[in-house]
Amino acid sequence: MSTPFTPDVVEAIKRHMNDDHADDALLICRGLGGQPEATGATTTGVDAEAIEFAAVVGGRDVTVRVPWSGTLTERAQVRMEVVRLYRDACAALGVPARGEH
Repeated sequence: MSTPFTPDVVEAIKRHMNDDHADDALLICRGLGGQPEATGATTTGVDAEAIEFAAVVGGRDVTVRVPWSGTLTERAQVRMEVVRLYRDACAALGVPARGEH
């Protein structure tokens, strides 16, 4: 796993995802991560190729790695990719994304 992101940047992204977007992470794990029965999700990693979660499935943590649409080279791309994953997950699960009612 290569990454253009320093450890401080990765920690900041994880903290933001876990503090502000835990529900979005769960939707991504359910809709795109192959864990439709997940009941919780924590962002555990970010690199140039994917975002990684610990999804709670059947009371156990399961590692879920969801790839970006391409290799990331800048921090600003993470936000765009997470929004895309969130919207794709909502579409896959048949739930409305925020702002789309």
